[in-house]
Amino acid sequence: MPARSIAQLSILLQSGTLDPVDLAEEALAGIAAHPDKAIFTSVTAVRARREAEAARKRFREGRSLGPLDGVPVAWKDLFDIEGLPTTAGSRVLKHGAPADRDAMVVQALAGAGMVSVGRVNMSEFAFSGLGVNPHYGTPRNPASPAGEHRIPGGSSSGSGVAVAAGLVPVSIGTDTGGSVRIPAAFNGVVGYKATRGRYSMEGVFPLAKSLDSLGPLCRTVQDAALVDAAMRGLPAVDVLPRFNAADLAFVIPETVVFDGAEPAVVAAFEAAVERLSRAGARIRRAVFPEFFEIFDLMARHGALVTAEAFVLHQARITGPQAADMDPRVVKRTLLGAKISLSDYIETLAARERLIAAFEARLEPAELVLSPTLPHVAPALQPLLDDEDLFFQMNGRTLRNTLIGNFLDWCGVSLPCGTDADDLPVGLLVSGRRGADAQVLAAAGVVEALLG
Repeated sequence: MPARSIAQLSILLQSGTLDPVDLAEEALAGIAAHPDKAIFTSVTAVRARREAEAARKRFREGRSLGPLDGVPVAWKDLFDIEGLPTTAGSRVLKHGAPADRDAMVVQALAGAGMVSVGRVNMSEFAFSGLGVNPHYGTPRNPASPAGEHRIPGGSSSGSGVAVAAGLVPVSIGTDTGGSVRIPAAFNGVVGYKATRGRYSMEGVFPLAKSLDSLGPLCRTVQDAALVDAAMRGLPAVDVLPRFNAADLAFVIPETVVFDGAEPAVVAAFEAAVERLSRAGARIRRAVFPEFFEIFDLMARHGALVTAEAFVLHQARITGPQAADMDPRVVKRTLLGAKISLSDYIETLAARERLIAAFEARLEPAELVLSPTLPHVAPALQPLLDDEDLFFQMNGRTLRNTLIGNFLDWCGVSLPCGTDADDLPVGLLVSGRRGADAQVLAAAGVVEALLG
């Protein structure tokens, strides 16, 4: 399947140039023929054909449901799909009871006419930023140099790879510490993490409810905005406010986000900043001591995600099922046993204080601009061979993005260049909670300037 955006496919479908059944068959054939069998964990061919047939009937009767009608979509393997067990990337849930209904956001996109072609791989229980999965395999980043297997990023690993490989134009992921934005950056696609609570979480397997959010990985910001509207049950009309670069104001943090960054990442980011500046965007740089406080808080009291994951999985990781889980996930989750109730409550209280303090430093309508990640996708094998390196790299990979989850931001990661090996570099546009429309519009302007 050629790598086409939702908007491009929609034009072809709405004009009658492309038949939705032919498009679904093209997508299914592409998935079947792709050499990387670790991308999809299940293919819903029967459902896809049924939904595509329904879209064909609507088009022939002149009653299209809108720009998403007939467009294929894939789902991270923690969204309930009627008739399938929700495995969340784990072997221990593989033979669980099938879901009796779709997750609410699955229902919402089905209601917009989208065609669900399957579920894609992920880090087990979404608890890693690297995308490694010992049970279903680790998808190969399509940007990997010849003969190499670079990681896809996680935890929405299959989502990033499926879009980058052109198998689907969009895949829906979740983001608790960066799990949409990280694979988007590593694979060179667009990843939109919505404000927490923007969509229903009903039917979505959780990791940490105080941090979990959802969002699409896709080819363009316009595509992300179209999916965002549909997941909220809104019509896709003028989904992006019309901004010019001169309307935009950004602040670049000088705290944490550049620490240890690879020179190629810094160079690509600064080149993008220069383009924005020349186009008239107002850009300043500032220190944010709140970022230091977040990591100090985690060191003293433990991470919210670890505490909540431990409560969720305690029976699994302390019982016989632990033997069938990724030992790295078990080891990291067990750290939650050391986090006391008072630690957890103090962290929640400090979180609200830090959110308020950070937002007070922003100028009106100002957004945050930063590298999505401090490095490009590393090779897989060294991470499998060295557990200490695995955990070190996981922490480094999650570092920039988890700041946004803790401070309840929304954000869009965009490709902004490559390193000498053509591995993608990501640029992150973030905004305070609820600023989704502004962030999407600004990301659209940045995308157009970067080409």
